[in-house]
Amino acid sequence: MDIDRLATNGDGAGAAEEMDLERPFLRRSSSGSRRRRTAGETPLGSPSRRPSFRQEMGHAAAETYLITRLTLVLLRYLGVGSRWITKFLALGFYALLLMPGFIQVGYYYFFSNQVRRSVIYGEQPRNRLDLYLPVNGSTPKPVVAFVTGGAWIIGYKAWGALLGRRLAERDVIVACIDYRNFPQGTISDMIKDASQGISFVCDNIVNYGGDPNRIHLMGQSAGAHIAACVLVDQALREHQGENTSWSVSQIKTYFGLSGGYNLFDLVDHVHRRGLYRSIFLSIMEGEQSLQRFSPELTVQDQSFHPAIIRLPQIILFHGTGDYSIPSTASENFATALRSVGAQVKLILYEGKTHTDLFLQDPLRGGRDDLLEDVVAVIHAGDAVALAKDTTAPKARRLVPEWQLKLAREISSKKL
Repeated sequence: MDIDRLATNGDGAGAAEEMDLERPFLRRSSSGSRRRRTAGETPLGSPSRRPSFRQEMGHAAAETYLITRLTLVLLRYLGVGSRWITKFLALGFYALLLMPGFIQVGYYYFFSNQVRRSVIYGEQPRNRLDLYLPVNGSTPKPVVAFVTGGAWIIGYKAWGALLGRRLAERDVIVACIDYRNFPQGTISDMIKDASQGISFVCDNIVNYGGDPNRIHLMGQSAGAHIAACVLVDQALREHQGENTSWSVSQIKTYFGLSGGYNLFDLVDHVHRRGLYRSIFLSIMEGEQSLQRFSPELTVQDQSFHPAIIRLPQIILFHGTGDYSIPSTASENFATALRSVGAQVKLILYEGKTHTDLFLQDPLRGGRDDLLEDVVAVIHAGDAVALAKDTTAPKARRLVPEWQLKLAREISSKKL
């Protein structure tokens, strides 16, 4: 197989069929009380009617308030020394450079008829998810349940808006799952919330035009870690005969994007990057819990081996230029999974950073390697969808190239 091509063979179908799940792929790249619903929120399990303009504005204000509060919480826990002042100035400049794209994606998020925001999936304050729906709803669509990143502290469902938009344009429904962040919750709460969100998707996505037999799970950065924890925990529970609200068998694929799966390897690395060891250990419920919440170690534990067969195919994506979470994190997880007989595929994007794959590349427009690789897997076996993929128009550019290059420099060195 030509390693420079995965999703764009002439007939489309052959690309996904040729995926060798045994070898790495190197992409050559140029508290529980009920809350009152706020404006724009959708009740459990019911497709929403379009909210009024007043509700839209109320929701926008609520979203802005939440993002501001998350930033203040982060400052409180990280302190306001010169190191973090520098980081936040860099983050502000980074966001300013990408603002032309953020404005356009934000307009889509708040005003598109194809977005259902803040669908309630549980009773906790952050138990909400956003749905991105394809324009053509004539047939049931494949689904991606997506867990966003954010260093376990500033994760938010709206961070998945760009991915949701791009996949919806390719006839895929995306459910971006929100969850409690630290200090509102610790890793156990995050895993519980994400699992409950996945359960909601499995049980209710048919009401939104989704195909319950074609549900995929995806996570990015911290979200990849949380989603992987959910997956292995669910497989073990099922093996032990526990009653569960959803089954791993309902998940066709797990996509892990730029994730970290061994907390022992991460604790010192993220400390050097600015997420201090004491805070990281608080998020992960103490040093004694690092093994429990390390999927790479869990799958190698003898007690987990009988549950391996329950796992879906696992595809790990990572950029080799990622300094936030090194690509060795995905490489080591792939090796661990392969050693116990799991189906795993590792796709490395040469030179790509932590933000390239998730932000800069989609904002650049044109061909997006990550998007094409994901869509090739989702549409595998669907001749009609694969044929449409070969003629799909390229995404338009949202940010000028010089701004993207400068933003990349800032994100790789300062953030």
